[in-house]
Amino acid sequence: MGGPGSSSPCASCKLLRRRCAKDCIFAPYFPPDDPHKFAIVHKVFGASNVSKMLQELPVHQRADAVNSLVFEANARVRDPVYGCVGAISYLQNQVSQLQMQLAVAQAEILCIQMQHEQPLQSHHQVLELDQDEKALLLNNNNNINNCNNDNNNLGYAMSSGQFNSNFASPNSIMQMQMQMQMQDPLKQESLWT
Repeated sequence: MGGPGSSSPCASCKLLRRRCAKDCIFAPYFPPDDPHKFAIVHKVFGASNVSKMLQELPVHQRADAVNSLVFEANARVRDPVYGCVGAISYLQNQVSQLQMQLAVAQAEILCIQMQHEQPLQSHHQVLELDQDEKALLLNNNNNINNCNNDNNNLGYAMSSGQFNSNFASPNSIMQMQMQMQMQDPLKQESLWT
């Protein structure tokens, strides 16, 4: 029945307009005060299918199974094509976007750290450098200053969907920039332009 000592039928028996027996498999999981819970599960899966699923499960797992069925049925009503998979996909996309934002923030932190370290190193060494080394050092300082512009371009690429998440770590970004500089040291070009 609907509950111990109560004469009202459970939500499933009430919806199906049948007498609620003492051993009704739905009664413990679909109380009479929440008819919408069974109605949505019945609409998506059908009462006989739900009954078969519950009978095949051990009693201690049935409550979790009913909760899962209710969740899936609600998701299926909201999104008839994808159901729960649509919600999972949406959340995975959010995680991916947040990982890219984290990578941009880490790259910006790395650039700021490099900017703070570079002037200290160059101040002590500037007196000992010849003309070619001074030009190279100035060029490197310009590249570090351009790092912030590169990060802005990276943020634009991420927001417009042009950013590949395989390059999300700051280490891989720095490695790619170093590889480009090693290939053609005269061509100091930004990775993102």
